Amino acid sequence: MYRVDLNSDLGESFGNYTVGLDYEVIAHISSANVACGYHAGDPLVMEQTVLAARDAHVAVGAHPGFPDLMGFGRRNMSCSPREAKAYVKYQLGALMAFTKASGVRLQHCKPHGALYNMAAKDMDLALALAEAIAEVDKDIIFLVLANSNMAEAGKQLGLRVANEVFADRAYQADGTLVPRSKPGAVIHDTDEAIARTIRMVKEGKITAITGEEVPLKADSICVHGDNPSAVAFVRNIRARLIEEGVTIAPLSEIV
Repeated sequence: MYRVDLNSDLGESFGNYTVGLDYEVIAHISSANVACGYHAGDPLVMEQTVLAARDAHVAVGAHPGFPDLMGFGRRNMSCSPREAKAYVKYQLGALMAFTKASGVRLQHCKPHGALYNMAAKDMDLALALAEAIAEVDKDIIFLVLANSNMAEAGKQLGLRVANEVFADRAYQADGTLVPRSKPGAVIHDTDEAIARTIRMVKEGKITAITGEEVPLKADSICVHGDNPSAVAFVRNIRARLIEEGVTIAPLSEIV
């Protein structure tokens, strides 16, 4: 039987600024990555998002990023592994206050943006993030880019590791994502994106932008809900996966 998690980044509004269509997308996913106030989110948004996930029976995870609200956590920062480790602990603690108050268990931790991309290639940074999780709660699942240094770091620290793939992104031959700045980085054709996703789940393979076949394990699919067409895509990809005999389940039931 094929099983996969559908995750989405939620809780990225801040103050008077609304980002994403959280309440529309939450009905179609199994795990939510909640911003923790560093790249996006604020205490009220964090609380509302945790409660919305709880009420929709969606598992909650932390989505810690660099302290960069203006850059939405997408700008690389020069910081030591020790600093990055402390940043992740801080954000885990903030979200855990809301999950505990809401009667929800924190299922996973998925780094955000530049922190995620840098740790995918930097083993020292990857180990720092894994150590932060292990020292806070070793039962938290480390949600990482498949085939990355984060996956190896999580295994070294004895964490449960979930491999993430992306429905609408092109891959390079080394299994990393094609940078958004390059042509062809984002798959805009819905049917193509869904077909690629089904293949990743059922065959464990993806065709790189340069033509090579890349093996990868798909425990979780990242989907976005930042506009009406993105929400429609989430709905369609869930329906197509179910049609293909794939069960949608939270990470805790997969890894």
